[in-house]
Amino acid sequence: MSDTQIVKLTLDSLRDVLQQVGYRVEEVTDPVANVPYLRSATGGLAFDIRPGNQLADEGFVDVAFTAVLQVQGELPLALVNRWNATRRFARLQLSQPFLVFCLDVSVAGGVMPNHLRAQIEIWDRLVQELIAYLRDELRQLSATNDATPPVVPQAPERDSATEASVPATIQ
Repeated sequence: MSDTQIVKLTLDSLRDVLQQVGYRVEEVTDPVANVPYLRSATGGLAFDIRPGNQLADEGFVDVAFTAVLQVQGELPLALVNRWNATRRFARLQLSQPFLVFCLDVSVAGGVMPNHLRAQIEIWDRLVQELIAYLRDELRQLSATNDATPPVVPQAPERDSATEASVPATIQ
């Protein structure tokens, strides 16, 4: 990476940075809003990189890294709040039947390329921690409810139907 300060992003420049650090990245278009964004995955968890505040010259100054998981059953809000209280940078939001994991990255005012790379590495690390956290918490929740441990699959399925009568699982 160069020492040139980054003052704006484009989907192409962001794709290049992500590919340089080893991610496979594809550009997709939101079918409802007709807005292009990037999609990738880490640790088996798919995530989107959506542009934020637009600049007059076709670039943008921030992006949101977002992973959406589908919750089947009841997920205690305390589990989400505990994550948010013990982690910095990224946050969880429960909006039944979805659990949304999000990290905002800004280049406003200009940042060095290493800063942007560090933000991507933080995202990757937090995704790995989230997967382990959900597995552990759901296993404990299942044991408390005297049920079989739920499984948190690596690859989320966003189309599955919600089943309120089973212990919480995350897909």
